[in-house]
Amino acid sequence: MALDATTHAALEARTLKKAYGSVEVLHDIDIEMGEGEFLVLVGPSGCGKSTLLNCIAGLEEITAGTLSIGGRDVTQEPPKDRDIAMVFQSYALYPTMTVGENIGFGMKIRKTPKAEMDAKIQEVGKLLQIDHLLDRKPSQLSGGQRQRVAMGRALVRDPKLFLFDEPLSNLDAKLRVEMRAEIKALHQRTGASIVYVTHDQIEAMTLATRIVVLKDGYVQQIGTPSEIYRQPANTFVADFMGSPPMNLVPADVADGQVRIGDVSFAAGRALPDGPVTVGLRPEHLQAQGDGVPVTIVPTMIEETGPDVFVTFRWGETALTARLPGQFDCQQGQPVDVVLDTSQLCFFDPETGESV
Repeated sequence: MALDATTHAALEARTLKKAYGSVEVLHDIDIEMGEGEFLVLVGPSGCGKSTLLNCIAGLEEITAGTLSIGGRDVTQEPPKDRDIAMVFQSYALYPTMTVGENIGFGMKIRKTPKAEMDAKIQEVGKLLQIDHLLDRKPSQLSGGQRQRVAMGRALVRDPKLFLFDEPLSNLDAKLRVEMRAEIKALHQRTGASIVYVTHDQIEAMTLATRIVVLKDGYVQQIGTPSEIYRQPANTFVADFMGSPPMNLVPADVADGQVRIGDVSFAAGRALPDGPVTVGLRPEHLQAQGDGVPVTIVPTMIEETGPDVFVTFRWGETALTARLPGQFDCQQGQPVDVVLDTSQLCFFDPETGESV
């Protein structure tokens, strides 16, 4: 994303590398993030997302490249001089302090006047709907309330950049969904610049204005949630983003026609003749509508209420179709569906890159 000349990037990393001895774990990271953006770093365990966040925070030393926050080069600056606030997954609250004291601890260290500090604690308490809990100790709070306190401690700083390190990973599924909505609403109310690490691609899709997908310390793709989902740069992104993931099916192209098994259809775009990997989302197989008719034999049926996920084999490949909850099908019995060919993705079978 290019920023206009009057706007400072909230965060800018240029050819950033991180190595431990001879082992390089981050490779030439280039990111530019505008003010007010919600940038989510996502990828599987060990992909380098937390290491990158720690480099931004100054908790890890950068091996090469540069890092700027709010237009200021902070590559060599210690964490306290970077104008950031960090929210950890462990909450890191002081058990002997009240909620109000936890939120205001940083301001107390910086010798903020008491009246200003009290006003800010009340303001943030109301914003996070924990103003009635300010006199309680962390042990008297639920997991969601403790996470709000950790966020409140960051919010009173009013920093250039907020850094969230998997803040919801310790919460149960229902609370995660609630807190996800809270964080999204908080971003909309405050317009804060946020960098957020998660391994949960649903979290990434619902929260981000833009997503950075990482694998083995390399950036695979940067884009809006819609771009990442609909136009994945390679088969890794296609498979990682989406639940269930994108189906990846071997196919052949000849004279503009794509053939998968005994089904053939027009590619709808220029593709070289030869083998290709077709990417289709589970929802691209529909109960009815325009498209190419396909007969499938369900090998597994999973009902979720609004949807039914049907697993079937197409040639040697197992695929998943996401069909309406009332869709009538039985395991082992052929059933007709429709393939929407207008939204398919195509990948080079050797490199995995989009073609």
